[in-house]
Amino acid sequence: EVLKQLEKAGAEWVQIDEPCLVLDLPECAQKAYALAYERLGAASNLKILLATYFGDLRENMKLAASLPVDGLHLDLVRAPQQWEDAKKYWPKDRYISFGVVDGRNIWKADLEKALGLMQHAVAWWQPEKVMVAPSCSLLHSPVDLDDEDKLDTEIKNWMAFAKQKLREVSLLASAIAGQKDEAAFTENRKAIAARKTSAKIHNPWVKERLGAVTKEMAKRASPFESRIARQQALLGLPLFPTTTIGSLPQTQEIRQARAKNKSGELPDADYDAFLKQKTAEAVRWQEEVGIDVLVHGEFERNDMVEYFGEQLGGFTFTKNGWVQSYGSRGVKPPVIFGDITRPEPMTIAWSAYAQSLTDKPMKGMLTGPVTILQWSFVRDDQPRSETCRQIALAIRDEVKDLESAGIRVIQIDEPAVREGLPLRKADHKAYLNWAVESFRLSASGVADETQIHTHMCYCDFNNIIDSIAALDADVISIETSRSDMELLDAFKAFKYPNHIGPGVYDIHSPRVPTVDEMADLLEKACKVLKPAQVWVNPDCGLKTRGWEEVRPALIHMVAAARKLREKCAGEATGNGKRAAG
Repeated sequence: EVLKQLEKAGAEWVQIDEPCLVLDLPECAQKAYALAYERLGAASNLKILLATYFGDLRENMKLAASLPVDGLHLDLVRAPQQWEDAKKYWPKDRYISFGVVDGRNIWKADLEKALGLMQHAVAWWQPEKVMVAPSCSLLHSPVDLDDEDKLDTEIKNWMAFAKQKLREVSLLASAIAGQKDEAAFTENRKAIAARKTSAKIHNPWVKERLGAVTKEMAKRASPFESRIARQQALLGLPLFPTTTIGSLPQTQEIRQARAKNKSGELPDADYDAFLKQKTAEAVRWQEEVGIDVLVHGEFERNDMVEYFGEQLGGFTFTKNGWVQSYGSRGVKPPVIFGDITRPEPMTIAWSAYAQSLTDKPMKGMLTGPVTILQWSFVRDDQPRSETCRQIALAIRDEVKDLESAGIRVIQIDEPAVREGLPLRKADHKAYLNWAVESFRLSASGVADETQIHTHMCYCDFNNIIDSIAALDADVISIETSRSDMELLDAFKAFKYPNHIGPGVYDIHSPRVPTVDEMADLLEKACKVLKPAQVWVNPDCGLKTRGWEEVRPALIHMVAAARKLREKCAGEATGNGKRAAG
């Protein structure tokens, strides 16, 4: 019906996005495609452009060619190799659209390279049947580079946002038609060449250090069983230890103070004193309610990736480089343009200050290398795996400095590990190998007594449980409240040996669960895990919630943990009496 309305409105073409064609499709899905497009093709006289992106069609190229559509769009940035399959299967009398300008990143296209590919296409298909396009929708790219008046001019010259990418598409289309803008191509050629040789990108010390990494550097000194015994002796934690994921509410007062400091209205000394006051208040409150492993609250941080990017070499930031994250949420990703360095410690001062306020363990909070990589615009002149390992070495230095500062519990958040999985199952192993190695490289430089935590948000672990175990974190905290602890089934079947903090309440809801609700979830967890393995925590960080929700929720969480301790103590006593009898 939509196609009929579009035809009636005067449309000639309609693009139908089918990125699922780059997935491993079961036979039923292939049959569904054939049926659906048979009906769509008969619904109107519109020309249909079938758009695929983010990967390689592989065996689905033959399926796409069998569908009654008039054109096919291919992402030749993510999967340039599918050009050969297109020549094999896609009919020469139908339209083909080549996505040769990267729609998912912020770097200039190499126009000469793209033009060479397009010229081959024109030689193979009829020229009037060949389209040039971005690789995918430009909603993944910021809008206009011209708005960036504070970027380093050299780095800015390597970039292209959505407006500039459309200009690149136009230049390529004109060149194919025999109207090449030589001046524009020369300018592009110079920018591409300058980026390849720039001293701002290439740091020999980083590359030398990365080349010296050994397999032993990605391994803890002792197996988990030995480490956990030493950690328990040092930390003295009770059964069902309680903690939070890291961030505490970023109130309007905190956000306003940060904005005033950034604008110069609030002097650095006053802002620092304000943050210390909020940190001290948070530490005292956590002590009062009985949380076992405390956090400093992260009031000084703007974003879990941006905060670290601002302190690492090889990163830059835009002023208006906003893109859609999910729903109506926008993010402004950091830009990784060069080799990664850590000029100085990033979190030590705040973690050490918070630890000085309490005798309880204070958890150091870091974002992991895979997540920093995934949630940034990443340089495209070297493998992502190499950039990730560079970040891992920087985080490794921070972890070791936290340990030296007396922080014995360190959390390295990796919510994006599952998110980074390639679309094809055949490609999973290679990605997971370097993702796991990067995490372990960041975490394995500490003594057995230092406890490493990681946190992973909302995801299904069933098909990557081996890799989750291979991270070898002492404690992993995950979301399980929404699934009513069903996500723990993967850990049961695998017999996961390390400790787990299954979230006992959903932080994305303002609702405060009761003590009994949280205790019931913990009892369900104990049917899958041994009580000694179980930590008690929320599903995720509390940054977006208000204190009016957080205070009663955490009080209930502590009470639920105590309830389970009492129950386990009672069962142990009862078992002892029965054994004696």
